[in-house]
Formats: sequence, structure tokens, C-alpha cells
Amino acid sequence: MMTRRELGKAAMAALPAATLRAAANSKFGGVQIGAITYSFRALPSTAQDVLKFCVELGLSSIELMSDPAESFAGAPAPPKFPASAGREMTPERREAMQKFADERKKWRLSASMGKYKEFRKLYNDAGVKIDIFKLPLEASMSDDEYEYICTVAKTLGANCITMELPTKAEHSKRVGEYATKHKIFIGYHNHTHVDAHSWDVALSQSKYNSINLDVGHFTEAINGSPIPFIKEHHDRITSFHLKDKKFGTKGGGNAPWGQGDTPLKEVLQLMKKEKYEWPANIELEYEVPAGSSVLAEMKTCVKFCQDALA
Repeated sequence: MMTRRELGKAAMAALPAATLRAAANSKFGGVQIGAITYSFRALPSTAQDVLKFCVELGLSSIELMSDPAESFAGAPAPPKFPASAGREMTPERREAMQKFADERKKWRLSASMGKYKEFRKLYNDAGVKIDIFKLPLEASMSDDEYEYICTVAKTLGANCITMELPTKAEHSKRVGEYATKHKIFIGYHNHTHVDAHSWDVALSQSKYNSINLDVGHFTEAINGSPIPFIKEHHDRITSFHLKDKKFGTKGGGNAPWGQGDTPLKEVLQLMKKEKYEWPANIELEYEVPAGSSVLAEMKTCVKFCQDALA
């Protein structure tokens, strides 16, 4: 029997040497194009799998969701439930999830940063930089957990942590204080419940509180172009999520790029013209067409960005 660590090493060794050194540069016209690894959610999601996808797509920058990194570092695995059990939160399921949460917290507070350093080297050696780490600093978390998240992000080489925009001012204030202490930006992400003033409170609380603007969701939220907002707040934006959405769809309306109402091309060209330096990360959210695949659609999105910035 192999231990989890031995399995991880074996998987790393199984990666072709060419894959590990096949560095690509996905900065087009001075604009850093990357992807949030949520885009690969329908695919295998080990650290090695995600790296292979990035290299295949030629991506040199990512927003890393926490699961591949924590799993690589030895975190306990979440409980698995049979498909026949459905999604109902039964007492048994609730008890199992609480037990997992307690075990994960205990692991986090004793975790060594050595595996995260190894993770960073694996990616950097392949030409992929972890610019952003997504692991929310939740209101219910202890101070020690906040310290863990900030320390992991910096160990991975990220200069920003992303999370959902808090609904309570005391939450964003507390997060901002930790961001200031660690000198790491917190990019607050939006869905369709926002308007142009939704970040005002958080931005006033700390210079490290910032905007992770989902341009697709924002376009749908205001039923208009995000470009005026981008121009006004460019000094407080730390990243984009790129997706195409249609007006008036109340949270739906994900569309293949170029078929929605989000001015993606114009947004990218604005970044090039104004030399905005934050990453613009592809988030694949529309339904993959029959006969296609996640990676095929991601390649289409990368090509869209490349053509827009030519």
C-alpha cells in the first residue's frame, strides 16, 4: 500500500518531463490572461491534473482554488455520499460534514508550509504562477484560521486572496485588518446582487480590500457595460473574472463568448490601452456544447483573448 504522499510523488513522476518545463506566456499585448481553476471543476482536480491543464492551455497565471493545494498538502478528504442519497441534509450527513470541518480545522492549524512550497515550485518550474489564491476568510473562522489562509497564500506566491463580497461591514473590516497585517490584497468577488456602490464600504476600510470584478455577472447586474465602473475604480481592482452573459436573465444567461452582452473584447482592449496590470482570468461557466470538451472550450476562450489583444 502506498501512502498519500507516495501517491502524490508517483503522480508527479508520471508527468512527462516536457510537461513540467513547457512554460508558456499568456500575457498578450501586455495583458495577463489566466484562469480560475474552478473552470476545471468537471475534470480530475489533483495538483498534477490542474497543472497539466494549465500547460496544455498555455496559461502562465492562475487563480488557484484551495482544494488542489490543500489536498496536495495532506488535508483530510471530505466525506463521500452515495448518489442515491441525493442532496438532502440528513442528520447523518450533517454530522459527517461537521466532523470533517472539525478535522480540517485541526489539520489546518498544524499544517507545515513545506508542502505548499513544494506545490509552488512544481507550478513555477512549469511556467505557471499562482497570482491569486481562493480560500474565503469566513466570518465564523478563528483568528488562527485567518493566519493560516494568509500564510498559505503568500507561501504559494500569491499577492491576492479572493472571496465573496461580505454582506456585513464588520466582516470586511476584520478581513481588511488581516490583509493589512500581512500586506496581501483581498479581492472581493461579485455575483449579480451588486451595483456600482456595493464595494464602497469595504474599500474604505483598508487599502488592501479590493475588487475581484466578475465582468459577466456585473454586466448582468447593472444591465449595461462595466467599462465606466472599471475606469472609475481601476486603482482598486486586483483581478477580473471573464465570462459572457446576457442582459435580463436574473442570474442565468451564461453564453459562449461573443454570444452574450458582456463587452469582453472592449474590456480587454481597455486593459491593453490603459496598461492595467491585474490578471484577467477566464471562468468557464457556460454549458459545454455536445461534441466539445472543457479544454476545447477553454482553448477557444484563450484564443478569444489573444485575438482581442492582438
